[in-house]
Amino acid sequence: MLQTKTRPAGPFKIKTIRRKTNSECSPSSSCCSEESSPGADKPPCCGPPTSKGGGVITDKVPGFIEWLNTPIGRIPRIDTKLGFADHLGACKARWALGRMDFIVPSGLYALGHPTATDPVLVTANYKMSYDRVRRELSGRNVWLLVLETFGVNVWCAAGKGTFGTGELVRQIKATGLTEIVSHRRLILPILGAPGVSAHEVARRTGFKVDYAAIRAADLLTYLDHGMVTTPEMRQVTFNFYDRLVLIPVELVMAMKSVAIVGLVTLLTLSALSNVTAGITGFCAYIGAAVCGIALGPLLLPWLPGRSFAVKGAFTGLLWCGLFYVVAGGTAWNGAITAAFFIALPAISSFHTLNFTGCSTYTSRSGVKKEMRIALPVMGSSLVISLILLLAGRFL
Repeated sequence: MLQTKTRPAGPFKIKTIRRKTNSECSPSSSCCSEESSPGADKPPCCGPPTSKGGGVITDKVPGFIEWLNTPIGRIPRIDTKLGFADHLGACKARWALGRMDFIVPSGLYALGHPTATDPVLVTANYKMSYDRVRRELSGRNVWLLVLETFGVNVWCAAGKGTFGTGELVRQIKATGLTEIVSHRRLILPILGAPGVSAHEVARRTGFKVDYAAIRAADLLTYLDHGMVTTPEMRQVTFNFYDRLVLIPVELVMAMKSVAIVGLVTLLTLSALSNVTAGITGFCAYIGAAVCGIALGPLLLPWLPGRSFAVKGAFTGLLWCGLFYVVAGGTAWNGAITAAFFIALPAISSFHTLNFTGCSTYTSRSGVKKEMRIALPVMGSSLVISLILLLAGRFL
């Protein structure tokens, strides 16, 4: 059973989680929101039909050292140390730069000098997952089986169906794993469990599936202590740093829509009043959007309420108060003041609600319920704000 906990403690309760979404599999996506049976063989619900990284392993794969001869042919032996290019690629992926190209070919890799009795670990072909696993296994002799997840991390790929029973069975057969290792045991990340049916894998391949840990950092402890998973290895944290590293990609992904709406706001208010009013409205909107995208997630445990929409609205109210003072809001008439204090929290609320796709706190049903309640309220708030602006201008 998976549990979440956060440090520092906030208003959230520890809860069971079964699936995680992120920016790649947003709960608002109709494709990725479809229900599917856990562990079923199914194609990816979204993403490219084939990885741009290709399906052929060459000596150009990240970390390549040399070829290792095995009973079924050559297997690439890879380094556990990450180079500058690896770190740069991870940084760019955090900012959504070349994100869909940040992948490695699926197949079987060797770390150290593994033999037929050494363990087989399974991961996704998202390069950040691949890099983290190999980095944590420095000095060990293990086999690394990389599944074709179309560049998606383990948890999201398990929900999408690519880190799943069918793909795992396919890779076992395609790599000739039964001829390389003498045992019949696979070690999978716990977050891949929603997509894999262990008994079905055993029936179709003879391999037993064990789930090791949530974090790659716990793999050495797991291997050194009799392959036993401790309660701590089953817990997902979502602390300040965990949330911070997700902000860049959220900012980049929202940039286009925010720029378009900001421009419309600038032109509309300039036409209704003057350029100064347009610039003021533009700055107010951009600030509210940034608060919802960045400030809301960062302050998540400390903001009041359990709903992401409420938390986002609260950051919007904080921005309203600051902007009102800085922009000289005391000179505005009552209708315009009311319009700003209604519209800005709604804007911030919308963007913070979108962060549910990155959170370990939310469930699919919970997100759908919150959206059914929050989105109409946000829409109504914007309509009321527009009416108030028109009233403040013409009445």
